[in-house]
Amino acid sequence: MRTYLDCIPCFYRQALDAARIAGADEIKQKQILDKVSQLIPDFPLEASPPEMGREIYNLVREMSGVKDPFKEIKENNNRLALKLYPKLKQEVNNSEDRLLTAVRLSIIGNIIDYGAKNSLNVEEEINNLFQGNFTTNSESSETMFKYKKLKEALNKVNSIIYLADNAGEVVFDRLLIEELVKELGKEVIYVVKDKPIINDALINDAIFCGINEVAEIISSGSDAPGTLLKYCSGEFIKLFQKAELIISKGQGNYEALSEEDKSIFFLFRAKCPVIAKDIGCNLGDMVLVGR
Repeated sequence: MRTYLDCIPCFYRQALDAARIAGADEIKQKQILDKVSQLIPDFPLEASPPEMGREIYNLVREMSGVKDPFKEIKENNNRLALKLYPKLKQEVNNSEDRLLTAVRLSIIGNIIDYGAKNSLNVEEEINNLFQGNFTTNSESSETMFKYKKLKEALNKVNSIIYLADNAGEVVFDRLLIEELVKELGKEVIYVVKDKPIINDALINDAIFCGINEVAEIISSGSDAPGTLLKYCSGEFIKLFQKAELIISKGQGNYEALSEEDKSIFFLFRAKCPVIAKDIGCNLGDMVLVGR
């Protein structure tokens, strides 16, 4: 996905939020915003937003001296999500369509996103979603929630590359991976980021949340808030090119990979009006699109 003009104010917001989370004082925050201002004029709109996101968060790390500003947030989200796991698993076990429920829950977990939304009360938002029956306006639409198409694609493959998004959300991914592996007999490789970037999941997050019990975990080699292939390792690129099917979580991965000519299904909640407009859905919709 290309960058839109409406993305530019968001770049500044992300920089300021990250600087504050990193503990930078007001003077340092202003210096960080000044640096972002120097980057914007030369940033092409043809590039995807994660390209600038990578520059911004590297800048915050360098100028604040904090390697992983979101470390404590990620750890808290992992612990919270694991506490919810028994309830989430019960939802899957009690459902008429286990795979559909696991898909929905995986998408629900995508609310844990500090790049798209600050001041996030994860527990409150998850509990609010539990009050409903996991339906959204777009879920009845074959254009925005292509569950049947995903099932058809799954029937044709033996292995899946699953691109992770955020820490905490990993537990929700685990529910879907358990269905793919234990119920459908698929082999799954779970791909996380190589270095800290926002609250994106790393290998230690995936292991803490139990993904290693059902899937192989690897790093993409990337430190961008989305799977930008030019920053990924050679090992991952080979896997990506040979992949039978890719499940891609989160808005950042959609932004980075939506124009790739691969069998990719994107799962996320539309939390950004620019992405909602780009994909043609409503803000807040649960999205499952792909080919």
